[in-house]
Amino acid sequence: MDIIELLKSAFLGLVEGITEWLPISSTGHMILVDEFIKLNVTEEFWNMFLVVIQLGAILAVCVLFLRDLVPFGFGKTAVERKNTWNLWGKIIVGCLPAAIIGIPLDDFMEEHLYGSTVVATALIVYGIAFIVIERWRAKQLAERVAADAMANARPGGAHFAAPAAAAEPEQGGDFGAITSLEDLSYKTALGIGCFQVLSLIPGTSRSGSTIIGGLLLGTTRSVAAKFTFFLAIPVMFGASFLKLVKFFLKGGVFDASGLAILGVGCAVAFVVSLVAIKWLMGFVRRHDFTAFGIYRIVLGIAVLAYFFVF
Repeated sequence: MDIIELLKSAFLGLVEGITEWLPISSTGHMILVDEFIKLNVTEEFWNMFLVVIQLGAILAVCVLFLRDLVPFGFGKTAVERKNTWNLWGKIIVGCLPAAIIGIPLDDFMEEHLYGSTVVATALIVYGIAFIVIERWRAKQLAERVAADAMANARPGGAHFAAPAAAAEPEQGGDFGAITSLEDLSYKTALGIGCFQVLSLIPGTSRSGSTIIGGLLLGTTRSVAAKFTFFLAIPVMFGASFLKLVKFFLKGGVFDASGLAILGVGCAVAFVVSLVAIKWLMGFVRRHDFTAFGIYRIVLGIAVLAYFFVF
């Protein structure tokens, strides 16, 4: 068993664990990393590895949010159990658009869109989208704070000790009309699921597209991020199952080396994802996504420049 290949797999797991949850495109980064660090495997194995390694990342979501996802146990009341079942209903509804469109187009996407130009373009376009949306939200927040201040200043307005203005989030803080998963309607869940379809294009970022959808549809960043994590569960399990079936149908087999490479990648992705998810949930409560937008634009330009020169 080649230790170098295992180290490569571990590095790919590190990249997957970080980029799967941050809105910067895990698949895009994995494709780009492959330009410099190539696993000594067949093309069929690589295409399968690129998707199945996500199982390590999604396992981290299941562990961190086990209480949110399991309707039984944990001392849940009848209302909490009902909310959990409703959450799964919203998750299924949110996954329908990607399943309906993505499954028939999977082979086409793999053949025609997994290239540096597509990845770089998607990185730049959605990087700009993040910046524009966050500026729009900041303007909305400023107008809301100003309106509350005027209302409190009018004669007969809110008492000077009323917390209305003080309760407003600070600039860059987390705000939105939908502040919890219970407030998220099935219609909004379906809308976010439609945005998830955009992530079929490499470089878009599944988390990025669904978070953008959530923000545009009125969720807080925390709700958008959390629902994005949950949408990933059936999507990633389904995509991994599909890739494994195709791998075996094309005559692929797992030897000890292949199993070790896949196992190491998934294990590292799991551990790194635990840290990345916790960090992101803390970050979005205090900051907007502008920094990710800038990162995407800079990386996209760098990729285009690199492949233009070389």
